[in-house]
Amino acid sequence: MCGIVGITGNKVALPVLLRGLEKLEYRGYDSAGVYVNDKDGKEYLYKEKGRVAKLEEMVADKKIQGTTGIAHTRWATHGVPSARNSHPHVSASGRFYLVHNGVIENFRELRQTYLADVPFKSETDTEVAVQLIAFFVENKKLDIVSAFRKVLNLIGDGSYGFVLVDNQQPDTLYVARNKSPLLLGLGDDFNVVTSDAAAMLEYTHDFMALDDGEMAIVKGDEITILNEQGNVVNHEAFRLDIDASETDKGLYPFYMLKEVEEQPNVIRTILEHYMDAQQHVALDNEIKDALQKAQRIYIVAAGTSYHASLIGKRMFEGLVNKPTQVEISSEFAYDNFIPEDNPFFVFLSQSGETADSREVLQMVKERGFKSLTLTNVPNSTLAREATYALPLLAGPEIAVASTKAYTAQISVLAILAQAMANDSFNVAHPLASIAIAMEAILQNKEKYQELAEEYLVNAKHAFYIGRINDAELALEAALKLKEISYVHTEGFAAGELKHGTLALIEEKTPVIALLTQSATADLTRSNLAETAARGAHTMIITTKENAKEGDQVILPSVDAQDDDPQVVQQLAILLATVPVQLLSYYTSLGRGLDVDRPRNLAKSVTVQ
Repeated sequence: MCGIVGITGNKVALPVLLRGLEKLEYRGYDSAGVYVNDKDGKEYLYKEKGRVAKLEEMVADKKIQGTTGIAHTRWATHGVPSARNSHPHVSASGRFYLVHNGVIENFRELRQTYLADVPFKSETDTEVAVQLIAFFVENKKLDIVSAFRKVLNLIGDGSYGFVLVDNQQPDTLYVARNKSPLLLGLGDDFNVVTSDAAAMLEYTHDFMALDDGEMAIVKGDEITILNEQGNVVNHEAFRLDIDASETDKGLYPFYMLKEVEEQPNVIRTILEHYMDAQQHVALDNEIKDALQKAQRIYIVAAGTSYHASLIGKRMFEGLVNKPTQVEISSEFAYDNFIPEDNPFFVFLSQSGETADSREVLQMVKERGFKSLTLTNVPNSTLAREATYALPLLAGPEIAVASTKAYTAQISVLAILAQAMANDSFNVAHPLASIAIAMEAILQNKEKYQELAEEYLVNAKHAFYIGRINDAELALEAALKLKEISYVHTEGFAAGELKHGTLALIEEKTPVIALLTQSATADLTRSNLAETAARGAHTMIITTKENAKEGDQVILPSVDAQDDDPQVVQQLAILLATVPVQLLSYYTSLGRGLDVDRPRNLAKSVTVQ
């Protein structure tokens, strides 16, 4: 997901646009761009690779005037990070300027069909959209609204948020959205467009939200909204009475949903931080050496972090051949530990304040062993007291049920695996592709509300099953469901069901199978069939490669290109993470519970 801001009216555009980009930069984009029109024939277009600060430096002494403009922050999906691939994109005629969030899946076909003779300046899917609009206006003589609607119809039911400027009507923004949020912000003598209200809270607290398929014609003193049939519709404005500087959930009903939807950008932020231009791991040599020289790595964690550690163990051993042991911190502190000569300890903690883990860290320090803390809070106790510390970069996580920290932990552990292997394999491209696939899942999140209603909202007990990495995610999926919906849920290695747990299967008991591991998918299906034979209400969450007719959830394919198949298989578990989180969220919502604050639980466990 990228970030969009736009403005028109009687306010100087550039400072507003740049400030909006700053507010959106937490998403971790790779480039930024801005277009301003002064309505007197002067236009300004500047784009730069890297942070918003670089764009600000570029335009600092340009004396840019104008009250209409659009701006964008980007993470590359089509085309490498570069100024020429940055938004806004401009038509070949120089008339139309466009910013876009989302992915145009059929852009190649559209280009071949309509634009074979049009010179392109970028490698992006977005440029196809702006060139198509120009084609239908300039070649087919359609008016702008009709041309825009024609392009939207050609794109189909994909994900997009568009803001368009025609330099022949420089006081107007043309806006459209589908499955990609865009808000219209209302000022006294100006109006704005933004993909996140937080970007514009310094200028207005009054907003209107576009629905999927709608268009808006935005001028400084009026807004006209059109539905898919081209009819004018009215939307009630709403006011956000919150301080722009506060961490808030914006328009989300709960922090958990916001944090689930942030996971693709968390992955991108992590890659930007830990990978260099050659996609090699940029890691302190001391940490790398300590990991490589260790005879065995011990990962110490609790709760969700423990479940992420189990995935990390499989990556360390499967990809690097590094012996790895995962320990529950509350148990390990009091266990009879007999170490190798040179162990290395990795502490995983979202808060960095987990009391049980700190108890183990104290023992590790007393015995002179080296340690590394991976945490979302860089200045936390575990970070300060370990030999080394690395940030998870998930951003503030406010909901008690951890979501994006789990994804961040697996992503950073994957990067550590690559570092230990001296970059002999690459996790950057698979992770970036998984982030895109996650966004595709999130664009259809309502499906999981329907599944939650059918399977889980009225259930008393439920089971998740899988094998290998799927078994590890089954534990996390069960934790998510029970902690926020209070449905008693267990996660099991699928083959273990017949060794006792099958006795708990009753008529209509929900049993959900996770199938991301190709080597064991058919075995898990057989185990699921055993539960169905005893009356279970079964569901399958599977990758496209392992799918069969009738499966309830088929995950998007990952663009693996030339990636190591073993690496892709290890990371495929992240594809199923978002669905199980959404099932938990919608089950809690359907049961009328406080999603963010489940009973008896706290975000940071600071007592043993």
